[in-house]
Amino acid sequence: MARFLVRRLLVAIPTLIAISFIIFAVLDLAPGDPTGNLPLTIPAEVREQVRRSLGVDDPFLIKYAKWARQFFVYEPISLFENATGITFPGQEGRLRILSWQTRSPVSDLIVQRLPQTLWVVGLAYLLGIVIAIPVGVYSAYRQYSIFDQVGTLVSMIGFSVPTFFTGLLAIIVFSVHLKWFPSIYDTTLVVRDWPSFVQQLRQMIMPVTVLAFFNASQLSRFMRSTMLDNIHQDYARTARSKGLKERVVILQHVLRNSLIPVVTLIALGIPGVFTGAIITEQIFRVNGLGDLLIRGIYNSDIPLVQTITFMFAVLIVFFNILADVAYGYLDPRIRYV
Repeated sequence: MARFLVRRLLVAIPTLIAISFIIFAVLDLAPGDPTGNLPLTIPAEVREQVRRSLGVDDPFLIKYAKWARQFFVYEPISLFENATGITFPGQEGRLRILSWQTRSPVSDLIVQRLPQTLWVVGLAYLLGIVIAIPVGVYSAYRQYSIFDQVGTLVSMIGFSVPTFFTGLLAIIVFSVHLKWFPSIYDTTLVVRDWPSFVQQLRQMIMPVTVLAFFNASQLSRFMRSTMLDNIHQDYARTARSKGLKERVVILQHVLRNSLIPVVTLIALGIPGVFTGAIITEQIFRVNGLGDLLIRGIYNSDIPLVQTITFMFAVLIVFFNILADVAYGYLDPRIRYV
C-alpha cells in the first residue's frame, strides 16, 4: 500500500503541474485589467505604476512562477499608499500574488473564507452521506415497500429540483412566514457563549439542510442500486446457507461490496460539492469560497480566479487517490504492490 501511495503521489505531482499551467495560461489570456475599476481621474502614470506593482506586464513564465510560488512560500507583505490614495505592495510583498480587486494577498483571502465553506458545505456533505447510506440500504432490503416507494419519490424530487429553488423556498417558508431561522448567514458572528452558539446553529440549519437534501437524494439512489446488485449474488446466498443472520449478511458482506462504487461517487463528489455550493452560498449570503469566486469572476480578478480554480483541481486529484486507497480496504480482491 505504501509503495502504491508513493507512486500515485509521484504521478499526481506532474499532473498538478500540467493542470496549473493550463489553468494559468487560459485565464491569463482572458481579457482583464487591474486598473479597469479605478476612477477615470487617476493619471496614466499611476495606472502604469499599479500594473507594474502587480506584475501584470511581466513575461508569462515569470508571472506563472510567482503565481505558483504562493502555494509553497508564505511571505509577509507591507502596503503603502501614495498621494492619490492607491495602495501598492511594498518591497517585502513583491513576490506575493495580490488580488486585483482588493490589493490583498490571494492566499490570505482564501484562508479567511475557507472556514465558512468548510462549516456549511463540509457539514452538509457529511450529513448527506450519513442519511443516504442507511436509507439506500434499507430501501434495497425492503424493495417495493412503502418506505422504498416514499424514499424513491423524495429522492427523485430532491435530485431533480435545483438548490436555488429549494433554498428560496426554505427562505420563504421558514424565514419569511414562520420566522424560525434567519434568511442571511451572518459571517461576522463569533461564538463566545451559549446564545451565540445557538444563533450559529440556527443560521446554519437552512443552507446545510438544502445542500444535504440534494446530496443525500443522489447518494441514496446510488446506494440502493448497488445494494440490489449485490444482495442476490452467490456469496450472499452462501452466507445465508451457512446460517448467518440476515443482518450480518447485509451489513458485513453485501454492504461492504456495495460501498466500493459508492466510495468513488463520494470521493469524486467532494470537489463538485464545493463548486456546486456556489449557488447556495449566494442564496444564503454565506461568505465562503463560492462567493469569493463569483466576485472574482464578476470583477475580472484573474489571480484570484486562477488560484481558486486550481484549488478545486487539487481536490479532485487528492480525492481520486483517496478513493483508490479506500478500494484496498473495502475489496479483499484488490492488492496494491
